[in-house]
Amino acid sequence: MTHEEQFRTDPDHWSVLVPEMLVRDLPSSLVFYLDLLGFTERFGRPEDGFVYIEMGHAQIMLEAMPDDVSNAWVTGALSHPLGRGLNLQIEVVDVRAIHDRLIGAGIALFRPLRRSWYREDQHENGQDEFLVQDPDGYLLRFMQHVGSRPASPTSE
Repeated sequence: MTHEEQFRTDPDHWSVLVPEMLVRDLPSSLVFYLDLLGFTERFGRPEDGFVYIEMGHAQIMLEAMPDDVSNAWVTGALSHPLGRGLNLQIEVVDVRAIHDRLIGAGIALFRPLRRSWYREDQHENGQDEFLVQDPDGYLLRFMQHVGSRPASPTSE
């Protein structure tokens, strides 16, 4: 499958790995994910404070943080920023469009848009990427594949 083909999704597609993230303010998170980033809502359960969102093949579950976490799947104290040590890479068709919407909305980026090359055996994969934190501090890395090249001798 080419990078372009992966964005053509079957409506019955379900990702095999879907992070479920607790959020402090679900309405604010939905504005960020739907309006600014461009995700769409696949389904929701408002009575449970739960929404399943997607963009291409990327799917995320957002759940309002419960007042009582004793019955939630929580392994430790929840303090901002959430998701420390984790970044979610999301490959998109047009990384600059998302970047520009965030900048236009006054959202500070964690890392600015840049081109990076990552070695894989004897070649390097290029991607334009930037990082942004969502309202709860989860770190999102949006990237767009820009091609491959032979690995340089200095990247060994």
